[in-house]
Amino acid sequence: MKRLKIISFYNNEKALIRKAISGHPDAQRGIYEKYAPKMLGVCRQYIKDLHYAEDVMINGFVKVFKSLSSFRHEGSFEGWVRQIMVRESISYLRKKQFVVFDEQVYEYSAQKQITIPSALDVEYIQQLIDNLPEGYKMVFMLFAIEGYKHSEIANMLGISESTSKSQLFKARRILQHKLKEQSILGYGTH
Repeated sequence: MKRLKIISFYNNEKALIRKAISGHPDAQRGIYEKYAPKMLGVCRQYIKDLHYAEDVMINGFVKVFKSLSSFRHEGSFEGWVRQIMVRESISYLRKKQFVVFDEQVYEYSAQKQITIPSALDVEYIQQLIDNLPEGYKMVFMLFAIEGYKHSEIANMLGISESTSKSQLFKARRILQHKLKEQSILGYGTH
């Protein structure tokens, strides 16, 4: 009996992108299915509520498909999609006016209770980042996770470079304090 060889319909990313540009729904679905889990993670890093993060991701994919023809294949396609998701997340937060670049925001934010797991893990770190004031969190994410420079962050957020640097400094200080606090509590020396 002769076996049929199964070949992946769209295993070449460039061909998949070309098909998606021409409006082929299977190609668009293929791109979405390949990148949606990672991009939801990107949106979730900026937006605490998973449902809102999903909405932002979907809106981001609408922008991806609308501007797909502008992708020049000069860098990573995933990186290009990621940039769109980051900008969409920032846009969402700014529209909802969750972003405040103000020292007083920390006073309110610091009062939130954080559930501390028995071991320091990714979820705990994400929880610490989630509890940062939105302005601090956004600058921290753009600088530490996405790798943007302060001049780029300032341009994206409509703030000065010195504000970007200040927000990053304050975010790091809060995270260091919380991690130190966890270390003390975790070892029973408190």
